Amino acid sequence: MEENAPWIDVSVPLVNGMISYPGDPPVEISRLPANHDEDPMISRLSASVHLGTHIDAPLHYIPEGKGIDLMPAAAMIGPARVIGIADPHVISVNDLQAHSLSPGERILFKTRNSSLWESPVFREDYVYLSTEGASFLAEKGVLALGIDYLSIGGFNTNEPEVHRILLEAGVWIIEGLNLRGVEPGQYDLVCMPLRIIGVEAAPARVMIRPLRKPAGERS
Repeated sequence: MEENAPWIDVSVPLVNGMISYPGDPPVEISRLPANHDEDPMISRLSASVHLGTHIDAPLHYIPEGKGIDLMPAAAMIGPARVIGIADPHVISVNDLQAHSLSPGERILFKTRNSSLWESPVFREDYVYLSTEGASFLAEKGVLALGIDYLSIGGFNTNEPEVHRILLEAGVWIIEGLNLRGVEPGQYDLVCMPLRIIGVEAAPARVMIRPLRKPAGERS
């Protein structure tokens, strides 16, 4: 890692009323009333397990698939690559072929989506992964894949197909990243979902830190 490089939090903060995927229950954060002045503060959170930055497990689309509690730590801890995507609509095979991808890689896509977090309403026009792109990544043996909005698949287009292709191939999916201000390149990744037994997803805190460049390598 770069000496003294700070960790970068690329997860979105959880706030009352934040945007959620259409059809999911709203995010509600409230403080429980105290019975006595000396009672400690206790808050309540009500939401889908797909709130904010979260990880999808195979169980999300595969009835007999693994739940989020069975995710191996190695899937989300280790080197990761942030890849910038210029296309304002879709991540295509051509976009992916511009990069040399290896089995076991962790890939985070930075798109124009990261600016959409400023919108107070859900944006249906987010950048998503094409079905062909999902098949390409599955064939490459990618270990984990992240994107900077609430779904890796397109809204009312190919969302089920993209999820099934990736999850059936054993790719763990991070959705809801905020990569604004993050430069494409190599990073160290630490991403851990809540260990909720028997469910298909869980919110996660995601941190990245730039990896040290090999001697002689130019920026």
